[in-house]
Amino acid sequence: MSLDSYVTLGRSGLRVSPFCLGTMTFGEDWGWGSSVAESEAILGEYLGRGGNFIDTANIYTNGHSEKIIGDYFAARPGRRNRAVLSTKFFGNLHIGDPNGGGAGRKAIVEQCEASLRRLQTDFIDLYWLHNWDRRTPIEETLRAMDDLVTAGKVRYLGISDVPAWKASQAQMITDFRGWAPLIAMQVEYSLLARTVEGELVPMAQELGLGVMPWGPLRGGKLSGKYTRENAGKLKSDRTGSSSGPTEGEFVIIDALNKVAAANDSTAAAVALAWVHRRPGVESTLIGARRIEQLHANLEALDINLTPGHVAELDAVSTPVLNFPAENNRSLAPHLAFAGAKVDGTRTSALPMIADNPARY
Repeated sequence: MSLDSYVTLGRSGLRVSPFCLGTMTFGEDWGWGSSVAESEAILGEYLGRGGNFIDTANIYTNGHSEKIIGDYFAARPGRRNRAVLSTKFFGNLHIGDPNGGGAGRKAIVEQCEASLRRLQTDFIDLYWLHNWDRRTPIEETLRAMDDLVTAGKVRYLGISDVPAWKASQAQMITDFRGWAPLIAMQVEYSLLARTVEGELVPMAQELGLGVMPWGPLRGGKLSGKYTRENAGKLKSDRTGSSSGPTEGEFVIIDALNKVAAANDSTAAAVALAWVHRRPGVESTLIGARRIEQLHANLEALDINLTPGHVAELDAVSTPVLNFPAENNRSLAPHLAFAGAKVDGTRTSALPMIADNPARY
């Protein structure tokens, strides 16, 4: 697989790379991240290898991430239309302005205009609701997003970090009203964060939302840099904290390192390869603060995990999904029609319709 092995995102005709370049690291405004020169080098390497999908947000490095991307394409006429630019709204960049962020109509329109200026483009290919605004009716948010599509300022819509019930409600409203639908959903998903498999991923598959995992390396815990030997000593680039993986997480990391060694690869590449091949996943967000990190992440494109290795990683990282997901999974074989398949296993349950109703 390569970056130009394009896939359609969700129930749409938008073709994107299997790995999306996340740019939260672009800019040093938060005290960590990439310089402008390093950010441009990462962009150039990603695009040069056939990648076409770039993700940012209005709030990333206080808007500097969008500005770096905009400057890059402005200096290279013709390249912008060959890329899929996605950004998010919700974050408030204006202290004291109650309408500077959130998902109300006024906030959405102004955030979109500001992102367009920073990105130096006439349209955004994929515009994301970054989080659920509990104080704004979802109908208002969706209608404002649909208006941006109608106005030609946005091509497609996505949703990020919301409960499954709210995402499904939103998608049903767009369908009922005939508004532009949501085509993708960003969720945290990794070997250390699998609870999305209970509700969010099945919901996305049912409603035509392409799943885009963020944090596939769990903030670096699955990158290979944390070991039992340096536990509690290694500091995070972002927070400066020395807190590392827990004992439970090290069990998963040990299995990950074992599979990586068997594939003559790295822990980061195997972790990315595992999450990218999960059901429902279409494009995985990868981030890099240095170009060497980008190269390391892209090694995942060449890894083909064996069923045995996948099963080994699955076994040590199986999430506790509780009700209703686990309850549904345990009861389904007993309630299904005889011979039906539940999670790939043929059931032996009694028929739900008697062969001779008169007997009862």
